[in-house]
Amino acid sequence: MPHPFRFGVQLSNLPSDRWVERIRQLEAQGYSTVFWPDHFGNQWDPMTALAAAAAVTERLNVGALVYDVDYRHPVVYAKSSATLHLLSQGRSEFGLGAGWMQSDYDEAGLRFDRPGVRIARLAEAIQIITSMWTQEKTSFEGEHYTIRDVARAAPLAEGQRPKVLIGGGGPKILGIAGRHADIVGINPALPEGRVTRQTAADSVPERVSQKIDWVRAGAEAAGRSMDDIELNSLSFMVQITDDPAPIRGMLAGNTGMTPEEVADCPLFLTGSAAEIRDRLEKRRETTGISYIVIQGQDEALLEQFARDVVGPLSGK
Repeated sequence: MPHPFRFGVQLSNLPSDRWVERIRQLEAQGYSTVFWPDHFGNQWDPMTALAAAAAVTERLNVGALVYDVDYRHPVVYAKSSATLHLLSQGRSEFGLGAGWMQSDYDEAGLRFDRPGVRIARLAEAIQIITSMWTQEKTSFEGEHYTIRDVARAAPLAEGQRPKVLIGGGGPKILGIAGRHADIVGINPALPEGRVTRQTAADSVPERVSQKIDWVRAGAEAAGRSMDDIELNSLSFMVQITDDPAPIRGMLAGNTGMTPEEVADCPLFLTGSAAEIRDRLEKRRETTGISYIVIQGQDEALLEQFARDVVGPLSGK
């Protein structure tokens, strides 16, 4: 039985005089979740923004897409995420990744280790964080972190904790996601530490299928079922149009993909509302991806997408 559709919106900042209105609009439009990325530069701090969003809404989930394991210590993540879960009355989704944007590291003077080292830190951090949600004391000794008798992060009720979201594009991190995550983001790999012309091509259908196989292998190794994992995709371009040929041609030229590959790529949602709905339903049937996140800069587009896609597919 497939997971029901859910739709989220990723924001990076909002007008300071209208942010409450904008957040409440998303809730009223039927979106499930507001997400914040975790980067430096011209964007709001995700921890602060998500707490504020939770405070002014009643049903909207709040989550990071995703926190970088290297920007804060896992003990800090455990406490802040547990606190947000309490304050939001269970509406938080804790996203954690291994970090990928080298420019962030360079700007902050942080060492940008090779991917395998950053992923190993993520694997240790998620164990510490989830233990601190449930155990009165947590101790951990690994290659990257040593924790001794750290107190429980917050008094979460038994069985109540943030959902864990881990996203990635390679076999190591997606295997870890399969072992630990409630939600897994199926993303293109970014080994260069930046988005390149070739990045989008790592999300053509055959590559997406391979990535889901890596998640499945991790889940099976941990004795888990894929039925317990919600699969997520993040779209960077949405255009609702009865004539998608021009935008698909432009994206094909920019990415080295064919227009047909662009039409089938989760990174891009192009076409009429009916075609987008049809492609999302077929993609859910073939891959299991049911949790769709789009960018939140264009208010008119968010309203149209909510009316023509979110409502019909999620029943909201």
